[in-house]
Amino acid sequence: MSGWRVPFEDVETEFTEKRSRFLTNLWRVSSEAEARAHIEEIRRRHYDARHHCWCYLLREGGGTVRYSDGGEPQGTAGQPMLNVFQRQEVTNLCCVVTRYFGGVLLGAGGLTRAYSRGARDALEAAGTARVSLWTLWDVPCTYPLFERLKLEIAALGGVLREAEYGAEITLRTAFSPEGAAAFAARLTELSAGQLAMSPAGEEYLPGPREAV
Repeated sequence: MSGWRVPFEDVETEFTEKRSRFLTNLWRVSSEAEARAHIEEIRRRHYDARHHCWCYLLREGGGTVRYSDGGEPQGTAGQPMLNVFQRQEVTNLCCVVTRYFGGVLLGAGGLTRAYSRGARDALEAAGTARVSLWTLWDVPCTYPLFERLKLEIAALGGVLREAEYGAEITLRTAFSPEGAAAFAARLTELSAGQLAMSPAGEEYLPGPREAV
């Protein structure tokens, strides 16, 4: 299947292991600058935490990969987190696991399991979406048909980007290739052949949520 997988949404998850609190933040990102900004944001927000372990993966630069153990023993945090996402073939993401130390040492194995769990829990909560090339369309719409067409667009997996109001409404929409063909047929049927959509370019966009 063409395209690539990214987190469907940004999430925050949490669990406690032997009195240590593990707080995970996961974001979809598109650049190193964006990833670094999120990492710094968490450091500022949780300034009193002992460890901020992170990783990010990007398609840019031929597949940029960075990670940090954040003061934990080498190899027990950043790399295990990274492995979770690489196994699921998810990219364009930044993940930070913040640890508030609870006074009980977890050992190397315990740390590896905990940081892996933090990344895995967050990814399962976020879900994934496949980014692929969508077609963009301008759809003329009469006011009486407006609400019905919004429902039809959503039912066929399309996205209503914006609406421009005038004597008629012009809907700026995005569809997968299959969805565009199906919607064109529905538009002809609902308007008795009076309305036809026109192409407005292409764009790489994430699709619907998929379970991990």
